[in-house]
This record gives sequence, structure tokens and C-alpha cells, in this order.
Amino acid sequence: MKGLKKISLDLPEYILLAAVVFYWFSAAILINYVAIMLLIGFILQIVFKFRIVGIVLPILLMLTSFYMLLALISEFNEFPTFNYEAKKLLFVGLAIFMVSMLVSGLMFFKYAFLPSKAKA
Repeated sequence: MKGLKKISLDLPEYILLAAVVFYWFSAAILINYVAIMLLIGFILQIVFKFRIVGIVLPILLMLTSFYMLLALISEFNEFPTFNYEAKKLLFVGLAIFMVSMLVSGLMFFKYAFLPSKAKA
């Protein structure tokens, strides 16, 4: 059971790192400074496990995901009917942003409330 808990607590950084890589490739911009900074931040977080960065980074991602969720709802309201494209936008967008918020919350919980061996 301890192995499962350790894996579940180490997983958020890797999932969010994969989400950043997905964002970088889907944006189709070769030099994307936001993605580069997030990528560097997550790699440094995986290696060094700074407590402050582990709290600030998921808060920024949760706020960004919430903002994008509001943008998704606004875009969804522009569809005149609930057709296939509207369903795809709604369900895929909700899945991406809700999972991102959930994983960010787990990472925040890990660094804010659990005891850590790393220094701040």
C-alpha cells in the first residue's frame, strides 16, 4: 500500500509535464516561451522538489485551468444547437481542464500539507 501511495503522490508532476508537452505541440509554435518556462519549472520540481515552487506552480495551473474552463463555456454558448462539434468541444475540454485541476490540486496537497524531506 505504501508503494501505491508513493506512486500516486509522485504522479502529478509527470502528468502535468505531459500536459505541458501536449500544449506545446498543439500550439504549433516552435518557440513557445510559456511552455518552455513551464517545462523547465516541472523538470526542476521533479528533480529538486522545492516546497514553494510545488505550491505556487499548481495554484497557477489551477487558476489558468479555471480561466480556460470559463472560456470553454463561453465558446460553447456560441453554438446555436447541441451538435457533434459542440459535444466534442464540451466533453474533451471539460475532461482536459478538470483533470488538470484535479492533478494540480493533488500536487498542491502534496507540497502544502504533507511533511517533506526537502528544504524550502
